Amino acid sequence: MSSNIAIEVKDVSKSFQVYERPIDRLKQFVIPKLKKSFGMHPTIYFRDFSALKNVNFSINRGETVGIVGRNGSGKSTILQIICGTLSANSGVVSTCGRIAALLELGSGFNPEFTGRENVYMNAAILGLSREETKKKFPAIEKFADIGDFIDQPVKTYSSGMVVRLAFAVSINVEPEVLIVDEALAVGDELFQRKCFSKIEEIKKKGTTILFVSHSASTIIELCDRAILMDCGEKIAIGNPKEIVNSYQKLLYAPEDKQKEIRDEVIRSLNSQVIETRSSEVENIHVTDDKALEFFDPNLVPESTIEYESHGAIISLPRVLTQTGIEVNNLVRGQFYKFSYQVEFNSDFDNVRFGMLIKSLSGVELGGSVSSSSGESEIKGSLGERINIEFTFQCLLNPGVYFLNCGVLGNVNGIETYIHRLIDVSMFRVIPEVGLLSTGIMDFNCHCQLIRRVK
Repeated sequence: MSSNIAIEVKDVSKSFQVYERPIDRLKQFVIPKLKKSFGMHPTIYFRDFSALKNVNFSINRGETVGIVGRNGSGKSTILQIICGTLSANSGVVSTCGRIAALLELGSGFNPEFTGRENVYMNAAILGLSREETKKKFPAIEKFADIGDFIDQPVKTYSSGMVVRLAFAVSINVEPEVLIVDEALAVGDELFQRKCFSKIEEIKKKGTTILFVSHSASTIIELCDRAILMDCGEKIAIGNPKEIVNSYQKLLYAPEDKQKEIRDEVIRSLNSQVIETRSSEVENIHVTDDKALEFFDPNLVPESTIEYESHGAIISLPRVLTQTGIEVNNLVRGQFYKFSYQVEFNSDFDNVRFGMLIKSLSGVELGGSVSSSSGESEIKGSLGERINIEFTFQCLLNPGVYFLNCGVLGNVNGIETYIHRLIDVSMFRVIPEVGLLSTGIMDFNCHCQLIRRVK
């Protein structure tokens, strides 16, 4: 394994024995042995479930990688094999450096021991001496913030308290590799923010991070690369935004077309590199104080992804001025309309429409959906066409941004996307002379200097 690689997975496969009934497990334990002793062909009472199939990938030192995939795709299984809590049927996993893992909730904790005792026990497993743990304990206790419960048995903890303490230990032992399996979803919003802030801190120090999350924005914001897994296979590894978009397309695929869409996603991710026209931003001239919006026919997204239709089709997505002129170069502070048309191929009750603005890296900045109750309830009828308009104020700083649009309806009693387009349109916010606002959003911040009179 190269000295620059922290984790390397080669041809890893894992299968589990699945039994239809509990009694079959006992039969499998006893009957084949008896038959074999009498020279008879043994009977099998289980079926093999293949959780992982020849998975290959490597992660460089200091890299942050997220794994996404539908339930049952093998995400947690591969993490457990990397951590050594589960063994593979075949293949090799190589790791370099101290690994701190936060897998299943409370894994590694003895419920009969107090929180304090579990901290020392887990730190010892990770290779810390008692004296080293003693020095780090105040930081662990402060980060977990569970008060007097630190000296109570873990079996008395809530799920949130368990994950607080587990993460506090994992993050404060200065791991070279941190592995997290969706455990942070249990904590409250304040604790999640604290965790992600700490992750950013150790990321800057060069810690390698591998984690599973169903949060698209988390994967896009934190990760250098992302891995898409499905049915135990690694589908692709690459740009987080494109991987997440393909994952969501796979997630919302109709059951009868999942294989077809899966094959399409594999072809798309492995045969082409989808790029945006981000370089165009650098070539724009800075306008004067009276900048005007305009339309650039070359400003077209190359990362558009279309969800499979469940009975509706979206078309004609456009950004318009208040007077109805199509534009894609916008002026900060002005109001615009995002417009699209929906044609229904079936009848739907309680239809909703949505739009979303995203950054160049795929971070969801904001959007809106139409009302779903009362007098505003909308029905979609077979053959009907509805024009949708969302009015928004451009509070974004100069740069390139993307738009999503979608229509929601009830399918078999469940509200789902009956059609959705990702990165269907893009627009540029025009640079300005003397602009003082920084970052993505313009919060209309003003600086005031107050001098004290001596």
